[in-house]
Amino acid sequence: MEFKNVIIAGSGVLGYQIAFQTAFHNFNVTVYDINDEVLEKAKAKFAILSAAFKRDLGATDEQLAATKARLSYSSDLGEAVKDADLVIEAVPENPEIKIDFYQKLAKLAPAKTVFATNSSTMLPSQFAEYTGRPEKFVALHFANEIWKHNTGEVMKHAGTSDEVFESLLLFAKQIGMVALPLHKEQPGYIVNSLLVPLLSAGMDLWIRDIADIETIDKTWMVATGAPLGPFGILDVVGITTAYNINKMAADATKDPVKVEIVEKLKSEFIDQGKLGVATGEGFYKYPNPKYKVEDFLK
Repeated sequence: MEFKNVIIAGSGVLGYQIAFQTAFHNFNVTVYDINDEVLEKAKAKFAILSAAFKRDLGATDEQLAATKARLSYSSDLGEAVKDADLVIEAVPENPEIKIDFYQKLAKLAPAKTVFATNSSTMLPSQFAEYTGRPEKFVALHFANEIWKHNTGEVMKHAGTSDEVFESLLLFAKQIGMVALPLHKEQPGYIVNSLLVPLLSAGMDLWIRDIADIETIDKTWMVATGAPLGPFGILDVVGITTAYNINKMAADATKDPVKVEIVEKLKSEFIDQGKLGVATGEGFYKYPNPKYKVEDFLK
């Protein structure tokens, strides 16, 4: 099973990165989104990505020009997928939106097309029946800044064919990822299954006044050699994401510590527009957070 024409559905935070990364590695890529206005914003983001690829990967002007030449755009789903070998879905993390998308896609895509979801919180089995081709449906999950943090987690559901699973692992390698096979479904995949407990433990120590933010981060960084502590990581991930994860946990468990974390994140951060690195302030102030100061670890 060989992929040549790849469609990225959704040009948000990860969608446009996946599109650019895939085109950079010599695939024909169509970026699909709901209207032309959104697609124009994606084109503007590609200029920023070009600078990042130059800085971090040593990409040449010729490579970047060729990458942009392999990118096309469409707000017509039928037109976008008419000769698709692979569709990578990166639409909003809302099950109703995803179900609606797959029901439309199933009617429009050729029989040959493999579908992959980039969802980081939902499992492929939640959507397999709506794809019309459960054996050709798999999860392919990327980390933010995929050209640097190049994990490609490929997760099958019970109905995914072995051929499709192996083809996606190969594709992940072909676009510069470290291909990471998951043989069973796991909420959060590998990276978030490891990361979320660390972040939760950090916030638990903070909310119970065990130690302050800087001390918690410093402890983790000194003890493990990690470049960031849990609160530095939370600023990169985005405090809105941290809020949403903790709110789901608080609603489900009614744990008073989780409830207090949610209230504090909302009142002291989200309501004040302190959402992390993206807004210039979260638990730290950017572009020069305290954890990057020379004597922070002393």
